[in-house]
Amino acid sequence: MDGIIAVWKPEGWTSHDVVAKVRRLLRMKKIGHSGTLDPMVTGVLPLCLGRATRMVEYLQERPKAYEAVIQLGVATDTEDLTGTVIEERPDVTVTEAEVLRVLRGFVGEIEQIPPMFSAVKIDGKRLYELAREGKTVERKARKAHIHQIELLSSDLDRDKPTFTFSVVCSKGTYIRTLCVDIGKELGVPAAMAKLTRTMSGGITEPQCLTLEQIEELQKAGELEARILPPEMAISHLVKLQVAKPAGEKALLGQKLPYRLLPETPEDGKLIRLYGEDDTFIGIFEPSGSESLLKPVKVFS
Repeated sequence: MDGIIAVWKPEGWTSHDVVAKVRRLLRMKKIGHSGTLDPMVTGVLPLCLGRATRMVEYLQERPKAYEAVIQLGVATDTEDLTGTVIEERPDVTVTEAEVLRVLRGFVGEIEQIPPMFSAVKIDGKRLYELAREGKTVERKARKAHIHQIELLSSDLDRDKPTFTFSVVCSKGTYIRTLCVDIGKELGVPAAMAKLTRTMSGGITEPQCLTLEQIEELQKAGELEARILPPEMAISHLVKLQVAKPAGEKALLGQKLPYRLLPETPEDGKLIRLYGEDDTFIGIFEPSGSESLLKPVKVFS
């Protein structure tokens, strides 16, 4: 079974828990996920099965989308409501116009300091391990990119107002930290109250299965029909289709001269290559200086 199974991760499960469960259900070891989700987070968790594990790196590089609920007037050591409260401010007052203005200011490239409760390694140790020991260390800011951010709903007439926003962002974006930084721009403490990943690597909720559905479909022998093809991970890449002779060469991992291609690809940009019967061959990279299409990963 080679392909991608999109799991809707339940709350309370780690990403590792989900992988372990699916390994048991499918009786296969070669499974990899494309981006860790904290236990409190629900949503899209694509798992690559078998040879499709070679696609994990491409899935990880693609943008992700989330819906987050932010609570104003409270800050915690974990930047979400599972942590210990370190600051509270009663009677917070903000307007929807202020929220919209602040959200718009985060579109584009931003810098974030990774939270202490994260998997970033410093001197060979995970930050969350240090945090559990009560230690705080200096962290360097990291760049992230916010492609889109929108206010979905708000409940601002409370002592501790809340609002929900959606965000499309680059890999490595810490949504908990984004919530804290939004609060700072509003001039109040803030923490993430809830988070759902709605898209990962182009895969969305309608394509997902719950763990219960996976188990039922596997027992019924119907799961394979719900497995997404490996090339789903690179659906954003330009597609080229070649005639049979060129396809046979490509399947052997040979370089293809541009004269065998239906069009000249853009230099340096990966493409997904298909045979004339629309069978996926693999990932190839154009080299304009040599007028050759070079194999990167072949799925023969």
